Amino acid sequence: MLTKREAIDACLAFSGSYEDYPFDENWAVIRHQANKKIFTAVFSRQGKIWINVKADPNWADFWKSGFPAVVPAYHMNKRHWLSIILDGTMEEADILRLIGDSYDLTKPTIRRK
Repeated sequence: MLTKREAIDACLAFSGSYEDYPFDENWAVIRHQANKKIFTAVFSRQGKIWINVKADPNWADFWKSGFPAVVPAYHMNKRHWLSIILDGTMEEADILRLIGDSYDLTKPTIRRK
């Protein structure tokens, strides 16, 4: 996964997601249809494609220390979000895991009565 379209398509594979461009053409955000929350942002920066994902703060240091392509999120809360730089150094399975974690962290909650 190296292109913007490949990254967007990987995110759209998650159930109930859709693509949105609230800022400009460079920033594609992928949202949950049910609650409109963003679970990824895909954009170009410094000649590479970047993906911002929400992450459990308890796991963020693990990802940042173990993978040079994972850095504190560009333009988002650095405690709760990470950026993945698609430079070819990270396995696609790990990228998809981070996207899946972000999807799960932002999905709608079921309210109990």
